[in-house]
Amino acid sequence: MKANIRAGSDMLIDERRNHLLKLILRDGRVLVSEMSDALGISRITIRKDLDYLESKGLALRTHGGALTPQESTLQDPTLQEKEQKQLKEKQNIAKAAASLVEDGHCVLLDSGTTTTAIARELRRFSHLTVITNAVNIATELAETDFEVILIGGTLRKNSFSLVGPLAEDMLSEMHADILFLGVDGFDTKVGLMTPNVLESRVNRAMVKAAKRVVAVCDSTKFTRRSLALIVPPKAIHTVITDDQLGEHDLEMLTSAGIEVIRV
Repeated sequence: MKANIRAGSDMLIDERRNHLLKLILRDGRVLVSEMSDALGISRITIRKDLDYLESKGLALRTHGGALTPQESTLQDPTLQEKEQKQLKEKQNIAKAAASLVEDGHCVLLDSGTTTTAIARELRRFSHLTVITNAVNIATELAETDFEVILIGGTLRKNSFSLVGPLAEDMLSEMHADILFLGVDGFDTKVGLMTPNVLESRVNRAMVKAAKRVVAVCDSTKFTRRSLALIVPPKAIHTVITDDQLGEHDLEMLTSAGIEVIRV
């Protein structure tokens, strides 16, 4: 991220804070390290600026940076609210995910906007079995020749997903070649997370049902925590994300033996 402005040392405090706020609103987040380098200001000063913005309810502080308040993973935004965020990144991730699939595979798709993008990419295949808990994904694939299995359960209207004991029981009887799992938060020390406890239980059952587990999430999901843990990092095999993934998170993933695909 490059700031086409004069050096931070020449800026007034309010001017600098307004600049940080504009970047947060534009990109959904800022990183302390990037802003320190771009503005030529100490990391301590940037942290104080972000703390100030949080105190005014204008930003949500996270480890290493700040997010827009609505990006808090303790909240549970609707599918429609998430649809247009990081759209290009999601499309690139979807293409990379589809390249891991072969005709004849059984593919397990979690609910979410990134996995919906993957479902659209999968339509170029001829013969697939797709298992999903997402009503909208089943609809996306309804006109294909795929065998589409929509698991049962209770509908979560926010995400168009089916959750609960019925969903978990059905997944316990299934086996997939590959799972594409979207997440709301990914702390590389703790694991993959979601705001909804019932969703986390279904996601965990999906992980158990799949031979290969691929986490699909753009880089804004990293260094973020949410309410419910799905699985620790060691439970996944591959991560597909965008090229803005931080070096620290990249190192944490690769040192854990996880394949990282950046697009």
